[in-house]
Amino acid sequence: MNAVKTETIQTVIQPTKGWKMVNFKELFMYRELIFFLTWRDLKVRYKQTILGVAWAVIQPLMTMVVFSIFFGGLAKVPSDGIPYPLFSIAGLMPWQLFENSMRTASKSLVANRNMITKIYFPRVILPMSSILASVVDFFVALPILIVMMIIYGYHVNIYILLIPYYLLLTIITSLGVSLWFSALDVLYRDVGIVVPFVSQIWMYITPIAYGASLISDPKWAFIYNLNPMVGVVNGFRSAFLGIYTEIPIQSMIFSSLISLLILFGGLFYFRHMEKQFADLI
Repeated sequence: MNAVKTETIQTVIQPTKGWKMVNFKELFMYRELIFFLTWRDLKVRYKQTILGVAWAVIQPLMTMVVFSIFFGGLAKVPSDGIPYPLFSIAGLMPWQLFENSMRTASKSLVANRNMITKIYFPRVILPMSSILASVVDFFVALPILIVMMIIYGYHVNIYILLIPYYLLLTIITSLGVSLWFSALDVLYRDVGIVVPFVSQIWMYITPIAYGASLISDPKWAFIYNLNPMVGVVNGFRSAFLGIYTEIPIQSMIFSSLISLLILFGGLFYFRHMEKQFADLI
């Protein structure tokens, strides 16, 4: 009998040279791994917890109560004519998504060092899956805002159609920032200490506990709006509560440009550093 010859297909994986963009075709090939890691992150996050996924609801709810007591009640911070509890929860929803995404995704590489040193896969999948898990938490907590709108007599308006845009903008911003921090975390482990501090400062320069109308000076308003989360939080409130009489087109474009700049810068830097992760981690 004649022996059947078989050909062995070999795949050679080599480190990239220079500055290159993330291979999106390769990411699509690993899409099942993204979904698996997202599911794993959710299970790990709420494993052996008393209330389980209810923590996704408790976190923004309790923060709203604290803000309402101290900022709305004692400090009398203006809330653009909106009941302060509703005003604060509408700002907290996108912010909690951004903050949780940045906090978990920034340490995703170091937390998964065993995977990085043993097998090959696009490393950008790790921060992406962490952010997708935070998106699930966002939708779990979203009914709080809807219930409070009903309680205070606010109805859905035409601006609600912009919610997918502001949600996408939040994800883009958090992914861009997380790519920078996660890559730097491999090089400098004290980045894990810096991220919570940056998150806290970032929250104070975002109109969550107060309205953006407090920044009235045009010079300072321009600098203030360099923060892409300003446009996200204002837009989110507008979409749900109908604060503005017209769509803030200028704010939408400005926030989008800043967010995309952060994202593409993060993608290039992450890709450039990726070849060193296994050695440094």
